[in-house]
Amino acid sequence: MAFDQYHEPASELSDETRTFARMIVSLGEEAEAINWYEQRISVEKDPQAKAIMQNAQHEEFKHFGMDLEFLLRKKPAWRETLQAILFKEGDIVKLGEKGEEASG
Repeated sequence: MAFDQYHEPASELSDETRTFARMIVSLGEEAEAINWYEQRISVEKDPQAKAIMQNAQHEEFKHFGMDLEFLLRKKPAWRETLQAILFKEGDIVKLGEKGEEASG
């Protein structure tokens, strides 16, 4: 089975880098699933079906969060940047610029 997640020969990558690549792909897949559920939920007419989809989407949020936390633990500079942006009031772009400065 071929994988498109590597831009360098997989055999030359460390186990840590390969795990990191898998988690990045997983994060993207979770984001994609969240998007798909959002679209389905927006058009679903049946209340019970909608509730089931909302529950499933919530699971995807959890998986996205776990993937992100794993990556942030591996990349402390990412955590520094995101701590300046996430869960803050104010202009998102300005917060992003502060976060970039914080992580040097």
